[in-house]
Amino acid sequence: MTDAGLAVTALHSLLGDRILGPDSKSYDEHRRVWNAVHDRRPALIARCVNAVEVSSVLRYARSAGLAVTVRGGGHNVAGRAVSDASVMIDLSLMRGVSVDPSARSARAQGGCLLRDLDAATTPHGLACPAGVVSHTGLGGLALGGGYGWLARRWGLTCDHILAAEVVLADGSIVEATESAHSELLWALRGGGGNFGVVTRFTLRLRPVGPVVHRTGVYSMGDGVDALAAYREFAEQQSAELHTVGAFKIASEQDWIPAKLRGRPTLHLTAAWFGDPGDGDDAVRPLFDKFAPAGRLERVLSFSDLQALGDHSEPHGHRYFTKSCYLGEISPAVAEAMVRNAEEIRSPRSCVDFEYLGGAITDVPDEDSAFPWRAAPYMYTASAHWTDPNADDEEAAWSRRSIARLDKWHYGGSYVNYVQDQPSSGSIDIYGADRYRRLAEIKRRYDPDNLLRHNQNIAPERSLAEDQQIA
Repeated sequence: MTDAGLAVTALHSLLGDRILGPDSKSYDEHRRVWNAVHDRRPALIARCVNAVEVSSVLRYARSAGLAVTVRGGGHNVAGRAVSDASVMIDLSLMRGVSVDPSARSARAQGGCLLRDLDAATTPHGLACPAGVVSHTGLGGLALGGGYGWLARRWGLTCDHILAAEVVLADGSIVEATESAHSELLWALRGGGGNFGVVTRFTLRLRPVGPVVHRTGVYSMGDGVDALAAYREFAEQQSAELHTVGAFKIASEQDWIPAKLRGRPTLHLTAAWFGDPGDGDDAVRPLFDKFAPAGRLERVLSFSDLQALGDHSEPHGHRYFTKSCYLGEISPAVAEAMVRNAEEIRSPRSCVDFEYLGGAITDVPDEDSAFPWRAAPYMYTASAHWTDPNADDEEAAWSRRSIARLDKWHYGGSYVNYVQDQPSSGSIDIYGADRYRRLAEIKRRYDPDNLLRHNQNIAPERSLAEDQQIA
């Protein structure tokens, strides 16, 4: 028996029926990811429950010459959790969270969903800033950055990683902290899943309370004027406010005027994270500047806020996302945004945008791998459909929507939204200097690029290696 054969036999002894091959009954169930566009068949799925098992799987993959993917929530739009003829390390059984309220910190296993983290922290009046869909995996979100409702108030998810238990490509298990493997910790804060398999995060938590939440809906004819009001308000808002916008097909909810239902509309939403008693005064100016056709006013718990987007992004549908950073929303940009929205065909597709800043820019740029902190706006065209025959048409709309704004792009991309970047894309995402530093860290921790089915950062060769090759 070959070394690889012995290794897989050892894996079966260690994991039992949690090792799945193409002939396993539950293979198809566990290879599926959130975005049904990605129908891929790994050679092996290993459903691990601790770092030691992850280590054994990585050692097997190396001996067998197989690349490795890592599944947390499986929510990445590019489907990076699964690849053909590779080994998938499935962390979905590792969802434990423990909270230390006095230290305002949490330890969360690598397979946690955002809802797992929120369920453990919010009873203590605490939260870790994270994304806006509760069935998103914590690991992929945090390693790529992590925008969300609390980003302007407290910063990105990656800014809250205090330490991480990481299984390296050679199977060794390390704890990355500020004092040990500090360069690895720096890379984990925004550099993606390039450097090892994170089996446990230690996260800083922040105080949260009730959220004053207001949404206004506008007709497309009022879109340019409403965007002007949004720009003026958003660029002056306090860090306790986060205002976002979305172009989408209006639902049949009672608060939306009947004449707008089922039609493309603009929604502007403000969430206030300060004293709830001050919320009305803080939010009202957004809608006073240009009155909406309808509005929804409510106070939500943070957990309820985090789950608002769940129904609009179900598992098993088809998705294609393109995004960019924008430097401004000028009248010309606003007109282009409205035109993009008027071309929405699927009733599930949408265009999202938000003004960033606040605590995101408070973190010194050199303190993490996350790039483009100073970008003023994020703009995302998210195609969402169910018919495979519409794949090309829906993806083309998303691409066209971003291309139409090309002259106003600020630069860079958000790594968690990259779906069809060219092979040089990671350099464009991170910039040459940051990419060079990340590539050197990659060389130290994964020199053979075992973890390459991601927005990949290739290992940088040393000078001696370059001279040897030459």
